[in-house]
Amino acid sequence: MDDHGHRPVLAREVLDLLAPKPGEVALDCTVGRGGHAQLLAKAVGPEGRIIGVDLDESCLEHARRRLATAPGRFTGIHASYAAAPRRLAELGLSAHVVLADLGFSSSQMDDPSRGFSLHGDGPLDMRFDRNSGATATELLAALSQRELADLIYELGEEPLARKIARKLVQTRQSKPIQSTAELARLVVEAYGPRARTSRMHPATRTFMALRIAVNDELGALEALLDGIVRGAEQAGDGGWLRSEARVAIISFHSLEDRLVKRAFAELEKRGRATRLTKKPVTAGAQEVQANPRSRSAKLRAVRIHGPQGG
Repeated sequence: MDDHGHRPVLAREVLDLLAPKPGEVALDCTVGRGGHAQLLAKAVGPEGRIIGVDLDESCLEHARRRLATAPGRFTGIHASYAAAPRRLAELGLSAHVVLADLGFSSSQMDDPSRGFSLHGDGPLDMRFDRNSGATATELLAALSQRELADLIYELGEEPLARKIARKLVQTRQSKPIQSTAELARLVVEAYGPRARTSRMHPATRTFMALRIAVNDELGALEALLDGIVRGAEQAGDGGWLRSEARVAIISFHSLEDRLVKRAFAELEKRGRATRLTKKPVTAGAQEVQANPRSRSAKLRAVRIHGPQGG
């Protein structure tokens, strides 16, 4: 872990695949606390540009401070990564390097007030942008039992989704579910005896499903991938992606990885890109031991060819 309390996942592999060069423009679609961006800034040097996008204003402010003295000019943008291609184009720039790390930062997980962690207690918020959108508490209050069960099953891949949804709906009839500790306890109760033999905390998948839904993470990823596909069609012709641009995405969930795999394969099929990773790159044993959150990370990358193929 570095002196900023943050450890960028698959850092060496990201640099190897993206191969940033002096003077290039790098777009970090999910800049977080700036771990990857700092490494990219060193590679592109004083003549390069780093554009960092993030929905979390506190993380973005940390990244601005962190990169204030880094080589290359850093521009921080408060927005969803879904808007990253458009925001880069608005700056009149085209990217040589694009990175999206779809995980969330340790600072978000470790702050009880954010509502992401099932350990400890805090308000059931879960929003990356705390100034907009519905909280997890509001989502739990609004969905029907069937909608809630579908959400937990589809986004969390939770086999006991129906039992959990039934428990949550029964509880909210008497009082709203407003804290992380309460939600975790209710899921454990819904699990019953199975909770004692579960290899992970029983509420892990439910928390993940709610976080994905609150932030519309799959919708944002689909929008980003659509932007990459459209950018590849215009690469080298004034679009936001350069011809020969390298694009890498780190996912942490099978649903995310499936979307990335499909989009990159389609780009290759159209002759618009070459996959740099036929299979996802994962963390080695040493990194997993040092940073357990890297265990589920999957990195895929492509090189864009643009309209003429290549």
